[in-house]
Parts: sequence; C-alpha cells; structure tokens
Amino acid sequence: MTDLARIFSTICNPFVTALALFVFLAHAKAQDPPEFWYLLFASTFFTSIGPMLYVLWLYSTDRIADLDMSVRSEREAVFSTFVVFYFLGTGVLWLMHAPNLLIATMGGFAVASLIVQYITRYWKISTHSLGITASLTALVYLYGWQPLPFLVLIPIVGWSRVYLKAHSLAQVVAGTALGASCVLLAYHFFKII
Repeated sequence: MTDLARIFSTICNPFVTALALFVFLAHAKAQDPPEFWYLLFASTFFTSIGPMLYVLWLYSTDRIADLDMSVRSEREAVFSTFVVFYFLGTGVLWLMHAPNLLIATMGGFAVASLIVQYITRYWKISTHSLGITASLTALVYLYGWQPLPFLVLIPIVGWSRVYLKAHSLAQVVAGTALGASCVLLAYHFFKII
C-alpha cells in the first residue's frame, strides 16, 4: 500500500497536474499548432518547469530536506517563490493576450499559492490535494461531464497523502476546498463562468 500511495502522490504532484491541465487548456484555446506551443510553454514555465527546477536546485544544494518539502519551516520560503512565479505567469499571459481561460486559471493558481504561503506559516495544507482539485475543477468547467470519472483521483490523492503521513485529513480537505474555490472564484472574476 505504501508503494501505491507513493505512486499516486508522485504522479499527481502539483507540478505534474498543473502541466497536464495547461496542455488541455492550451489545446482547447489555440488556433493552430504554433499558438498551442506558445501558450503551453508560457503557462507551464510558470506553473511547472520553473518551480520544479527551483525545488530541484534547493534540494541539490541541501536547502530543503526532501523534494516533498516535508519540513513546514522550509515550505514558507519556497512558497513565496511560487507566488512570484504564478503572479508573473498571470501577467505574462495577460501581456500575450492569451485566452481569458488561461489567464483566469493562472490567476486562480496565483491566489491559491498566496493563500498557501500564508497558511504554511501556521499549518501544512496539502498542495497535492489543492493541485489535483484545481486542475479537475478547470477540466470539468471546460469539458462538462466528460472528466467526471477522473474526480476519483481527488480522494485517492488525499488518501495517499494521509497514508504516507504527509498530511492530516483536515489538511487534505482544506487543500481540496481551496483548490476548487480559487479556480471557481478566478473564473467568476474573469467572467469565464
């Protein structure tokens, strides 16, 4: 069971789920292949590639204990950088005149990262649960009922984080609620909904 929990936790980490989400969003909104790659790189650089490279650098230079950032005191500084990445990403997409759906999604992630950065001072909210829930919320908005079977990933990821003793059930539930809320609020603000 531990191996299964680690597999789900690794595959559904926030960097991977954000990357997968923006593949779908860029594909849905791009008019041609060059625009797809342009939108995809611009969005995934700020949600996945840049933050992931930053975390790998921190780990390889012994600035964090592990890649999951298990030590709460290490997480605050790292999340401050994520806030910068997401807000810069939102600004870059806006300057590129990217489709509102991509800007709103990036904006929702930016607000969520800001809230997580603050919460992390006091509590270790589950960003795995936040990431999978935010991504699936966006996909359900975009594709309607088609992605509903994938919603089973939300409790599976939550279970994996609790089983691995990375989070409590309350931290998983809070991450889930924050992920859905931030995406829906951003879509409402940008008049996507």
